[in-house]
Amino acid sequence: MDITSQVNTAWMLAATVAVTLMLPGLALYYGGLSRTKNILNTIMLVFGGFAVTALLWVLFGYGLTLGNSAGGLGIIGDPSGLFGLSSLIGAETPEGAVPAILIAGFQLIFAGLTVGIIAGAVEGRMKFSAWLVFAGLWATLVYFPVAHWVFAFDSEDGSTVGGWIANQLGALDFAGGTAVHMNAGVAALVLALFLGKRKGFPEVGRPGNLPIAVLGGGLLLVGWYGFNGGSAGGINESAGVSITNTLVAACVGLIGWLLVERLVGGHATSLGAISGVLAGLVGITPAANSVSAIGAVIIGLLSGALAYWALSLKEKLGYDDALDAVAIHMFPGIFGTIAIAFLADPATPAGAAGLFYGGGFSLFAAQIIGVVSVFAYTFVVTALIAWVIKVTIGLRVPDQVETTGLDATLHVETAYDLEEA
Repeated sequence: MDITSQVNTAWMLAATVAVTLMLPGLALYYGGLSRTKNILNTIMLVFGGFAVTALLWVLFGYGLTLGNSAGGLGIIGDPSGLFGLSSLIGAETPEGAVPAILIAGFQLIFAGLTVGIIAGAVEGRMKFSAWLVFAGLWATLVYFPVAHWVFAFDSEDGSTVGGWIANQLGALDFAGGTAVHMNAGVAALVLALFLGKRKGFPEVGRPGNLPIAVLGGGLLLVGWYGFNGGSAGGINESAGVSITNTLVAACVGLIGWLLVERLVGGHATSLGAISGVLAGLVGITPAANSVSAIGAVIIGLLSGALAYWALSLKEKLGYDDALDAVAIHMFPGIFGTIAIAFLADPATPAGAAGLFYGGGFSLFAAQIIGVVSVFAYTFVVTALIAWVIKVTIGLRVPDQVETTGLDATLHVETAYDLEEA
């Protein structure tokens, strides 16, 4: 391995460690937002969904996602010869590149986290067994194909064909505005619709532990440096630009949320602050290496404000997205992806020019087509998966289980010992 490969590999190892922090971060964030009687169940949903996805990734998910496109169509990867990732071990590493087995591990985390995001919609009412089945089916039928469209690139020598959104369409999605955040947000919306509302919605009680939720959000922020910075594939300008934009958008997302929250509700809350941080992070994810720091300010500010506005849709449209996966992931994910068409700066590593920088409408059209295609595919296939599970093993826990709480009934545990000594 040449020295450049060694340096880039060291960075990707560090990025992989950082992005792994997002697993406990997401679990704590969602767990802290859950009602006290369901905190452990929510944490179990995140870890359980991640574990199922990781297993499938090793068996065939890597091939479906990053394998050579079947038939050269850009629709799905060919898993032939990639079972168990064994063919990646000892494979020749081109000069300056990172070992394929490490990229496989890095992308495994993306897949598991995307499934975990969906769990935010189902707090307090979904069977744990049904969730694990859903996680496996959704990863296989939705995430792996969509991630192939977005993350699989044609090789320089033409020997490997990637996904149609990244290559034939030419849409830009640096680290997963469509493949991760919008994808998970749409699935969360569909699952919330199939599950129905929690008892007493919208008056369902308060978050069980806000400090834990804020801590979880903080871990997500740290992990996001690996999420976006690692997507650069090594130590280069793209990594530097994306990490800087990540921090900027997170901070401004907080400001955007709190400004609107203060104007509308009269208060600025800690839950609003960390929610704004996450909205800003989601918004900048697809655009991290294609916009300037000023572009990151605009995306972060508007993502925070947009996510706060999206909260009101739950009551207006009648869906119960318990922990706001739709508001914080779907809407900013869509916005950040489309914003590239306006704010892409040709001086950035991506080299694309948005409309505000003299670019044409071709990039705008590509971004819109990418968003609409992923939205439609994810909505329809997720609905089919949810329907099949609902009519077979059932999605929702019995009323008594929901009333008592899923921690005590499904896991025989409680988050807090509230009995007097």
